[in-house]
Amino acid sequence: MRHPFKFIITSIILCLSFLSSAQEISDKETSSTFYFIRHAEKERSNPKDRNPHLTKDGQTRAENWAHFFKDIPLKAIYSSNYHRTIETATPTAAQKGLEVLTYDPSNLDPNPFLKTYTNDQVLIVGHSNTTAAFVNAFLQNTNFKDLDDADNGSIFVIQISNGMKLVNQYHID
Repeated sequence: MRHPFKFIITSIILCLSFLSSAQEISDKETSSTFYFIRHAEKERSNPKDRNPHLTKDGQTRAENWAHFFKDIPLKAIYSSNYHRTIETATPTAAQKGLEVLTYDPSNLDPNPFLKTYTNDQVLIVGHSNTTAAFVNAFLQNTNFKDLDDADNGSIFVIQISNGMKLVNQYHID
């Protein structure tokens, strides 16, 4: 070898550039989780009331959701701008020291959420006719149907990792 020092320096530079590239790739890895629930049990005594509050059972369920999310590091909590959804989200938000943010349930566009909450975990509280629809919008399909009007315990969990989406639906009593 004529220039062993040059070979060693070149090897070191190549190794460092590979390490740098590997670091750039790992820095670009993303993992976000979105939790979708329907509001808790609502007051049904006045069928004309379009914006009812939660019942006692609904308030208990909202507290149970707060317990469920206790160890999950939520970055944001969203709710439609109705009493029942806000009241469902509030115990979890209070526990986390977060504000309940609102979204328009007539515009279920996942893109602002996907852009804003990369590498975060977010709770979204909706309705029987919007929760599954919003999940479908995130997944770009129509696999999930509206929730039954008596279903206040379903949760959809969408995990997005490097563009791959995984969804699970659970029922919590």
